[in-house]
Amino acid sequence: MTKPAKQLPYHTIREIFSRFEASEPEPEGELHHTNAYTLVVAVALSAQATDIGVNKATAKLFEIADTPQKMLDLGLEGVTEHIKTIGLFRNKAKNVIKLSQILVDEYNGEVPNSRAALVSLPGVGRKTANVVLNMWWKHPSQAVDTHIYRVGNRTGICPGKDVDAVERAIEDHIPVDFQQHAHHWLILHGRYICKARKPVCTNCIINDLCPFEDKTK
Repeated sequence: MTKPAKQLPYHTIREIFSRFEASEPEPEGELHHTNAYTLVVAVALSAQATDIGVNKATAKLFEIADTPQKMLDLGLEGVTEHIKTIGLFRNKAKNVIKLSQILVDEYNGEVPNSRAALVSLPGVGRKTANVVLNMWWKHPSQAVDTHIYRVGNRTGICPGKDVDAVERAIEDHIPVDFQQHAHHWLILHGRYICKARKPVCTNCIINDLCPFEDKTK
């Protein structure tokens, strides 16, 4: 990655997110789910996989196993069969069974809503926990993935040497009234406009505010 841009000032960031909000007032995550449990499973499965691929794999799985107990009833082989098109599917299937057992044994089948409790589950890291807290419980937590890391450093919206630093930069610099949807706006911008190899700068609504030097024409 090229050298990170300098942290943008408050008024520039406010203008950027005002434009994001005007363009898409209620951005949503693209992983299909029906409840907190299926959201946890879907996000955990999405590591090193595409949302589209996860959605295809979980469409039938969630029809028959949308609770921890139903997932346990399906069993390891059943889960593995459903998600075999996803990368690292064997290990992920084991984690799904393990976390489902913990939810049944320790949380009465309910998904806990503290970050500490969530990250204690097998296959659930800080990013996954932040996605679940944000999407299901509307907590303004920031799940930093490769898209956000790239956009944050390219644009100066939230630069940082690693994902933890970028997460802190989002929390510190993005105005509070934009925090709830911040990570979704940044993910979608990175996924469809500010792409890794060839950003679509001509279609970028914040082009004039972005200091990135290698803009495409």
